[in-house]
Amino acid sequence: MRYLVTGAAGFIGYHTAKALLDAGHDVIGLDNLSDYYEVALKEARLAQLSDQSRFQFHKLDLNDRNGIESLFAEDKPQRVIHLAAQAGVRYSIENPHAYIDSNIVGTLHILEGCRHHDVEHLVFASSSSVYGANTKQPFSVSDNVDHPVSLYAATKKADELMAHTYANLYGIPVTGLRFFTVYGPWGRPDMAYFKFTKSILAGEPIDIYNNGRHARDFTYIDDIVQGVVRTSDRIPKANPDWDAATADPATSAAPYRIYNIGNSKPVQLMDMIAALEKTIGIEAKKNFLPMQPGDVLETYANVDDLKADVGFSPETPIETGLARFVTWYRSFYGSPAN
Repeated sequence: MRYLVTGAAGFIGYHTAKALLDAGHDVIGLDNLSDYYEVALKEARLAQLSDQSRFQFHKLDLNDRNGIESLFAEDKPQRVIHLAAQAGVRYSIENPHAYIDSNIVGTLHILEGCRHHDVEHLVFASSSSVYGANTKQPFSVSDNVDHPVSLYAATKKADELMAHTYANLYGIPVTGLRFFTVYGPWGRPDMAYFKFTKSILAGEPIDIYNNGRHARDFTYIDDIVQGVVRTSDRIPKANPDWDAATADPATSAAPYRIYNIGNSKPVQLMDMIAALEKTIGIEAKKNFLPMQPGDVLETYANVDDLKADVGFSPETPIETGLARFVTWYRSFYGSPAN
């Protein structure tokens, strides 16, 4: 199979591209290598992929409409896994235009490429952030998600709406995946577990928001990738039982499907920090701060639909995943063991 993976130099994109290559597929990687976080880390990920002859890379921005069109026309991907996006809840408050440009305009260009070049399945990254102000736990794909609390979340909800429209108008099979707090080796430096590790090893204090009263459904990267690859092999069809009167948001009369990919075991922030301290062997210096704009108190994934349709659910314990991350971090950055 010939895959286009957008965001191939990113955290999830790199791991997804590697898994597809290891399975014998051809992979076209796209990334603009933005400086939202250290470009050297993205280049190091790409170096891991570029060793394989079945990988080709395009440094290209999603906003480059002509460039995206040329890529689809020349490389003719059969399936597309769209993972490129401007990430980060807090950054979206400071730089809203970056999110519209990348997450909405860029996704439109990917949808147009799929429309005009007979792509058999588009899988795209949504986010647990779309649940916004929802308080009913666990979060279900059948819940209404009309109350985002950050622009990042709003752009991901917009992606879902645009994708459904294209599935409905043009019959493009589309699957959206709501990821829950992804972590692991080669991760994003803006994520809490990564920043905490860096600060703890440097003897610097860590900032803990809402005085530690948060819980997150931490999901290990290998579980996320397995979910992505498995769903890419399950091409959605129109649901003949879909009823507009009841209107389940997770499915449709169009070939469209939404799934949560989460560990379904929310971990209290302070428990995550304790597990990290134990793994590193150093107690963190803690700086407790108020709740930040755009944050939510807890995330918790209902993955019943994923289990029923795809036969898979994440299960890596946080202690196991953090240990693997810290081992990678020390290896990559040369931090001393303790």
